[in-house]
Amino acid sequence: MTVVATPPSPKLELPPLQLGSITVDTPVILAPMAGITNSAFRRLCREYGGGLYVAEMVTSRALVERTPESLRIISHDDDEKVRSVQLYGVDPVTVGQGVRMLVEEDRADHIDLNFGCPVPKVTRRGGGSALPWKIDLFTSIVQTAVKEASKGGIPLTIKMRKGIDDDHLTYLDAGRIARDSGVAAVALHGRTAAQFYSGKADWSAIARLREALPDIPVLGNGDIWSAEDAVRMVRETGIDGVVVGRGCQGRPWLFGDLQSAFEGSEKRHRPGLREVADGVYRHAELMIETFGNDEYKALREIRKHMAWYFKGYSVGGELRAKLATVPTLEVLRELLAELDTDLPYPGIDSEGPRGRAGTPKKPALPKDWLLSRQMDAEQTRDITAAELDVSGG
Repeated sequence: MTVVATPPSPKLELPPLQLGSITVDTPVILAPMAGITNSAFRRLCREYGGGLYVAEMVTSRALVERTPESLRIISHDDDEKVRSVQLYGVDPVTVGQGVRMLVEEDRADHIDLNFGCPVPKVTRRGGGSALPWKIDLFTSIVQTAVKEASKGGIPLTIKMRKGIDDDHLTYLDAGRIARDSGVAAVALHGRTAAQFYSGKADWSAIARLREALPDIPVLGNGDIWSAEDAVRMVRETGIDGVVVGRGCQGRPWLFGDLQSAFEGSEKRHRPGLREVADGVYRHAELMIETFGNDEYKALREIRKHMAWYFKGYSVGGELRAKLATVPTLEVLRELLAELDTDLPYPGIDSEGPRGRAGTPKKPALPKDWLLSRQMDAEQTRDITAAELDVSGG
């Protein structure tokens, strides 16, 4: 991997992130992303730098029912020092059962609750970024989860958005409730559900949350595309650490850059096309291991990563199309051999936003969800049937 020097920058005076008994020396967290942050991708990321690497979001219902996919999602490599799991749910009882299972069966060292997902299949059931609007439901879920996690001494954190839209913000209330309930940290993505992934993240909201919660760690998420972005977010907001999502898609080496930047080092990874191709092939091999040697499923899953890995590199439209439909490891090897692997790092063309962005849209919500901040009888009755039986997005 090519490592280049950037102008020296002062070391961030940022202490290790403390989550209960867990110390994260480099205060960087890999955001859970459905279909992306499986054990293969987590391994690639952590080989470059320090941090906390969270598995894909798993639904509490699927976990309690022990579906094969949910058990795969929460599986970790033997050398993952902190087994981090993100749990989603809308029913306090089911969420509590899921946390209890993780604790009693020693399947996690850290648990995060998802209150940030903006995907319609989640919000229309009252989950994800829609849920904190209902103060009583949110409080019940967080308090139940913290109680169950504490039985095993496992720190529980939450990740959320600013709110449903600019007229229905929830992050300050939710942050205070979470703190008072005993969570170990709160992470805020500086967008509303209505923004989806469009526009710019509002770092000023992250700063306001940091100011409002001086007694627990607050983490910032949104628009961290480079190590320099992370440093700037910390300095502008005063947060205790950063959460990185789309910025590392196709760039697991970003975690090496982040560690270097936080330590005041000028080293940055700037891979040429040969190094990227080697990384893609290794990713595919690890994916096959992740999916129990099911090569077909593994290669189908790797396809989404191709555009991210080769963003900005001179690859050619026809070859890109073939890589996006690669069927086997042998074909992948043949396609990668067609690349001009002597090409250097393309610079700014490979930087910046990647992954899904979408456009602002009216969030899908349960009937009459916004009429009150409290659950009504019908919503309370319906919520127990609203658990998704598959992973979120």
